[in-house]
Amino acid sequence: MHEMAICLGIIQIVEEMIRERSSPRVRSVCLEMGALSHAAPEAIAFCFAAAATRTVAEGAALYIVELPGVAWCMSCSKSVEIARRGECCPCCGSYQLQVTAGEQMRVKELEID
Repeated sequence: MHEMAICLGIIQIVEEMIRERSSPRVRSVCLEMGALSHAAPEAIAFCFAAAATRTVAEGAALYIVELPGVAWCMSCSKSVEIARRGECCPCCGSYQLQVTAGEQMRVKELEID
């Protein structure tokens, strides 16, 4: 389950940010997650609680902001929203799409004590 590895990375980022601010605890973490990031939001939420055990993030709420996948259609020259790779263009039906957004995952915001 690669979501656990992702959550361990998130905890590492959170711990580094907390050290810089000399804060004792994290209340919440806001994570931006693209639809094409290859991770399931439900699995991330489940794994986060386990990964946070005995860390500064233990008990912290996790808020996931899901971002859409976006691709550029080479056939009709439009930027279109897609839910997953391999879909056709909703405007023209072409499969010549180049992903331009929606693969990202980042810690957007922390609420700390």
